[in-house]
Amino acid sequence: MLSLGVFAQDDLPAPTTPAAPTTPPREQARSMIVTQYGIVATSQFLASQAGAKMLESGGNAIDAAIAANAVVGLTQPYVNGMGGDLFAIIYEAKTGKVYGLNSSGWTPKALTIEYLKERKVEKIDPRGVHTITVPGCVAGWDALRKRFGTKSFPELLESAVFYSEHGFPLPEIGARSWITQLLINKPGYRETYMPGGVRPRLGDVFKNPALGESLRQVAAKGRDGYYKGKLAESMVKFLREQGGAHTLEDFAEFEPEWVEPISTTYRGWQVYELPPNGQGVAALSMLNIMENFPLKDYGHNSAAALHVMIEAKKLAYADMARYVGDPRFGPVPVAQMLSKDLGKQRAKTIDMDKASCKVLPTDLSAYLDAHGRETIYMSAIDKEGNIVSLIQSNYSGYGTGMVAPGAGFSFHNRGAGFELTSGKPNSLAGRKRPLHTIIPAFMRKDELAIGFGIMGGWNQSQAHAQFVANVVDFGMNVQMALEAARFTKGTFEGCDVQMESRVADAVRQELARRGHVVTPLGGFATAMGNGEAVMRDAKRGVNFAGSDPRTDGAAIPEQPATQSLKQR
Repeated sequence: MLSLGVFAQDDLPAPTTPAAPTTPPREQARSMIVTQYGIVATSQFLASQAGAKMLESGGNAIDAAIAANAVVGLTQPYVNGMGGDLFAIIYEAKTGKVYGLNSSGWTPKALTIEYLKERKVEKIDPRGVHTITVPGCVAGWDALRKRFGTKSFPELLESAVFYSEHGFPLPEIGARSWITQLLINKPGYRETYMPGGVRPRLGDVFKNPALGESLRQVAAKGRDGYYKGKLAESMVKFLREQGGAHTLEDFAEFEPEWVEPISTTYRGWQVYELPPNGQGVAALSMLNIMENFPLKDYGHNSAAALHVMIEAKKLAYADMARYVGDPRFGPVPVAQMLSKDLGKQRAKTIDMDKASCKVLPTDLSAYLDAHGRETIYMSAIDKEGNIVSLIQSNYSGYGTGMVAPGAGFSFHNRGAGFELTSGKPNSLAGRKRPLHTIIPAFMRKDELAIGFGIMGGWNQSQAHAQFVANVVDFGMNVQMALEAARFTKGTFEGCDVQMESRVADAVRQELARRGHVVTPLGGFATAMGNGEAVMRDAKRGVNFAGSDPRTDGAAIPEQPATQSLKQR
């Protein structure tokens, strides 16, 4: 007897008339996760599982996000960890409010342009000690936990400590990404990530007891276990030995900032990003430009649709590069950059038959009053519908690759983007945060709310805009919107653009005719970044999630508590 839903070919009835299709043909490799309970979607399946476990123990989406992020820091140290920064958007289901957290660290107070000139430094070494701003990750965990969480640090960090001390086998993409030869001689790098001097391979069990001890310090003492005391003293001593200007006060006095998310509308959806010093304003600017074109009529990944988005990217990024910096050091004209009128004016400059190889930033004087790719993105949703959209990063790979003795994590190189020319929005100054690439996102319309993000340096804003268009213009679900072939342009000028080979050859040829210099990449190229998404349908009380196949990620649902059926 055959199981329900399984038929041998000979058992099928002979067709009479062709049946009308009831659903569109399947064009995605993975199915969405669909449940009435919580889901955690990260770029590493063990981290997703740790987050789901936290939900199962009674934690909420915020608890799950912290637990999962701590595990990702261990399992994907080449993109994030305790030595990097953190940003998050939180959606509170019961109130409908959206909150933003900026936990990007500042430079040492003594690190100024004059300080470097006195030491004959004319250019910041992109992997050197002067790129190391105070890491904001742990302070971000603390801020999230205190305001929205329900669990203690010992509970939140339990899984990360376990895997640090007992080890985990390296998965496929993780094994390929594990060692960066460029950093092999950085202090502490080889000892931490190549135990015994041997590069771990696929399936090898990797342990990091030093990281486990650093996590234990945070579990025991909270944020002070990182920014004060033994660990802070060890980090500052190490950084100063490398020539850094860091002090214990730079660490102890750092605080993250709760910020008001910025937003725009896109064909009836409200799309949210975090304000500067991040690049999120560029994603919203892109959408304001794209809204002036009938992308749905053009067709998904058609030459016309891609041309519009690539050109919109250049225009939005030119403005972002010109005006965005740390708003604590000078005003950033966010409202003007997000005006619908400006979007229309920028859209009019797009020539549909010709790519622009050089775009200029907008002269905003008429609008003003007279007065990097190495990151992780993850999202979590609980059964009540609360959503956390969280991104955390080392910036370039392992960042600097420098590991303080006994710390178990590398320091990021977020300050590599500072300019050493005075008077610019992103000019170096003491206690200043750099222009940041990492951005979480959120969008909603009526009863639907989506927490999403796609990592990858300057890829992020353009990838966010493509995701939104996939959902809004082309009717894709969150899994398909992540999987769909993407383009990316890592440069700010020129007509170069990279594109996954799943975009039709005829489309790429037409783009070339319009002047784009297209470099085709693999079908699921890492250069496109990778993302996660969770969605709440409040009307039905159902949660959905998708996970990008470009990494070792997974969306894992919460298993609800059940009663034993054993006889008593």
